[in-house]
Amino acid sequence: MLSLALATTAAMAQEPDTAVVLRISDADRYDPQRSTALAAAEILYMVGETLVTLDRDLKTLRPGLAERWEVSADGLTYTFHLRRDVSFCDAKPFTAKAVVGTMDRWLNPDFPGVSKWKAGKVESVKALDDYTVEYRLKEPYSELLYQMTQFNFIIIDPDQATALKDDFGVAAFNGTGAFCFQSWTPRTQTVLTRHDGYRWGPSFMTNPGPAEVAKIVWKIVPEEATLAAALQTGEGDVSFAVPAWALSQLQATPSIQLLRPEAGFRTHYVGMKITRPDLGDKRVREALSLAIDQSAIADAIFFGEADAAKSYYSEAARDFNPDMKLDAFGYDPEKAKALLDEAGWVSRDGGVRMKDGKPLSLIFYGFTGDSDKQMAETIQGDLRKIGVDLKVELYDPTIVWGKLKTQDFDLYQMSYPYLSAGDAMNLYFLSSNMPTPNRMNWNDPKTDQLIDAGNRATSVEARFAAFAEAGAIIHDAVLWKPLVNEKLVVVAGSRVAPFKPHGISGAPLYNGLDLKLAK
Repeated sequence: MLSLALATTAAMAQEPDTAVVLRISDADRYDPQRSTALAAAEILYMVGETLVTLDRDLKTLRPGLAERWEVSADGLTYTFHLRRDVSFCDAKPFTAKAVVGTMDRWLNPDFPGVSKWKAGKVESVKALDDYTVEYRLKEPYSELLYQMTQFNFIIIDPDQATALKDDFGVAAFNGTGAFCFQSWTPRTQTVLTRHDGYRWGPSFMTNPGPAEVAKIVWKIVPEEATLAAALQTGEGDVSFAVPAWALSQLQATPSIQLLRPEAGFRTHYVGMKITRPDLGDKRVREALSLAIDQSAIADAIFFGEADAAKSYYSEAARDFNPDMKLDAFGYDPEKAKALLDEAGWVSRDGGVRMKDGKPLSLIFYGFTGDSDKQMAETIQGDLRKIGVDLKVELYDPTIVWGKLKTQDFDLYQMSYPYLSAGDAMNLYFLSSNMPTPNRMNWNDPKTDQLIDAGNRATSVEARFAAFAEAGAIIHDAVLWKPLVNEKLVVVAGSRVAPFKPHGISGAPLYNGLDLKLAK
């Protein structure tokens, strides 16, 4: 028998102009400048937009809210010419005021914004007139236009943000996207309605607007088996949170489609907080890494829909350094035991290792999703084999982000989307990003200097050289155990017409313009 929540979802799925999207977890909030959650990106790309967009190849820049732009010869000044036919959901015209207000709010030192590095070292953002914005940097930033395609750069309604304060992106969100934010019930559902006046979709979308569906209900179904079954029974129309073990079964169902984006990078990893007492020793970190069998995780949990990872980001990503030493990220439990012996952690008859009268007992934070739980249990079992006691604590996504801002854990498990090696390193390995998202507390001036040099590079060669050296340093430090590179798969039911997913930020429905219900 269906639960009341899924029964309601089933009824929604029968509404001719309503699409029901099923997912495992929710976001902490829907404020593009205050969230790093993938679950936030999924919604925000539908209700808001960026000045610059990225085609499905994740390489080609395209116009967005800006119809064109120029970059000065010294790489310091970007002049954006805005579209003149754009309006917010409340019918307010979109002008340069919104762009300047968004950036001023995000970059205000007193504002608790996230990922501010993505904006570069900003000198000023000014409105030259109602439809021209001058974005001036203190130094060149090679990644700026690519970063501007990310959801943190979504332009908000600054007046609404000022009025709502902490409730912005919680109680309401007024955007320029193809859909309007109607309501959010945390851990239950988010409801979006069609922005009827929308006509300015990116050129690579099949449909420029308005959206084909009148309403999208994003429904939280935390149990993976229930989610997979709901797609088969029609209680949900589409999902990209289907567990890998269910994909072969769903593929054999005539009414089910499996759709894959042209490109996309998403890596699962275990991070290590090196300022914790037992993790300051690199030998311990390397032992933990070598003890975890990521190939087994890829096979047993992802069923061929992920590849075992041996680096922090994919070898196919821009600026990956093929000459890095990656021996610490293989699977070698015997070497792991030897490293712990060398570090003074003595094995006691097959039990937990001891040193100075204390056990090697570590705290692990993770998410409550079924696959995340399975990975945590697998990692716990692997570490037990080398004498490490792993205390696993799993939290709901609306809670875990706050927990991960603390200094109260040793290890954490996460996955993240990215566009390039530089993108990944800027996000996680700058000292200025401690304690989140640099949850490892990696504080290395040389790494900061090299990432900065890569950002300021004005040639492809200089950018690669800097990011390649930075990549070698952070991999040598063994700050993460890479687990798998996941392949993004969208599962769509019989009511959904075939469409091309987008791989940006792991949000394949992107702005929802190409989502169409079959008649």
